[in-house]
Amino acid sequence: MNELIERLQELNQTVPVPLELPEYDQLVQAEEQLLIGFPRELKEFLLYASDVIVGRIEPVTVSDPSSHTYLPEVASYAWSIGLPRDLLPICQVGDDFYCIDQEGRVYLWQDGYLDEETTWESFWEWVDNVWLAHC
Repeated sequence: MNELIERLQELNQTVPVPLELPEYDQLVQAEEQLLIGFPRELKEFLLYASDVIVGRIEPVTVSDPSSHTYLPEVASYAWSIGLPRDLLPICQVGDDFYCIDQEGRVYLWQDGYLDEETTWESFWEWVDNVWLAHC
């Protein structure tokens, strides 16, 4: 995890309005708003690396409610178009989502269906094999 966070930080793009890391209270508020706990690795990402912008893939954030990556809003939309309620979106690509279950396994939800053959064992495996691979 630490190596991937360092790599993300090295690749972080400079933008006019940089993202901020959330306070722990903001994470708890987002969990309460969604009525679902976040898997451990998603929490780690949100607290330690959700301020990076790398490539075109934009994972969810919890520090700025006005951001298009704000997890409660992304989740609300994903669930409204059929993403199963027990999954949390971690990244939106059009109307498709990468999502995570409570055990930390990441799936691709595409064209209204969960692709159970396109999975990653953990959030950090997804970061390495999808996010970093596309930048």
